[in-house]
Amino acid sequence: MRYRRFAVTTLIFLVSSLAAQAQTPEAARRYFQQGVKNLAEGNLDVAFENYSRAIEISSRLDAPKKRASGLVITNNLNSSEGGDGISVIDPFTAIAYTNRGIVRNRQNDLDGAIADFSAALRISPRLAEAYVGRGVTYKTKGELDKAQADFDRAIEINNKSPEAHIDRAELLMDREDFDRAAKDIDAALKINPRMAEAHYLLGHLLLSRKDYAKANASFARAIELKPQLAPAHHGYGTTLMMLSNFDQAIAEFDRALELNPHMALTYMNRGLALLLKNDDANAQKDFDEALALRPSLKAELDQRIKLAKELRAIKH
Repeated sequence: MRYRRFAVTTLIFLVSSLAAQAQTPEAARRYFQQGVKNLAEGNLDVAFENYSRAIEISSRLDAPKKRASGLVITNNLNSSEGGDGISVIDPFTAIAYTNRGIVRNRQNDLDGAIADFSAALRISPRLAEAYVGRGVTYKTKGELDKAQADFDRAIEINNKSPEAHIDRAELLMDREDFDRAAKDIDAALKINPRMAEAHYLLGHLLLSRKDYAKANASFARAIELKPQLAPAHHGYGTTLMMLSNFDQAIAEFDRALELNPHMALTYMNRGLALLLKNDDANAQKDFDEALALRPSLKAELDQRIKLAKELRAIKH
């Protein structure tokens, strides 16, 4: 059987570079810090307003086209908000645009997110985090060539970013370029051996190679590092199922669904594990739930049910 993975994104909002921006108005920094807090807490609408105010304060209308410092950039950076004529006077604004892009990504305003990341890059062309954010957003839209170009550029600027390596690895796995993906996963783990998402993705790479024992160990490590990472519990459960440890697999699928009850693939895999345990009634409940969440799974699910029943017949 073939088991698909869940995507993981590693968009990291920026915080630490604020202290260096001495020219930033204090009010802009306060709004920015409120945005950081609200974004971390999931208050997306409020975070959006916080970052928008920070951007507004750190920019101004009809600014001179040029300064000796080079800090003024006269592009219509905020045209989606009706901000024609706004000129940026502070590179801090690029950080605020990047974080607002993350908010918009999480609000599923993908075009708005791309506009914000692009604005950030017009101000600070070497801001690797903005390339990562835009790449993740392009990937979500299915524009894989643009996504890979942005990940490539982010790594060219900063090859010590584990997030950029792991996001590119995930894209390469989507394109079944597993050898290059493995190199990026290895690079991410060398930079940050405690990055749960990298261990999770390594687990799926090993799972694709049918190395179930090593994949199992990688998913277990991801869970150890980040117990709330629901896709890692799904992956761990999948490898346990492949190793015929159905009871523990079901427990891991249970945990994944406690953390995120909208994972259609987890319902499907839990149903398959239940089917292999001859619990057809509860298996069918999970299959129904999977299809309710994602009707497009029907053909794949039917094939997997058929294979599971054939395996069950062989074992009995």
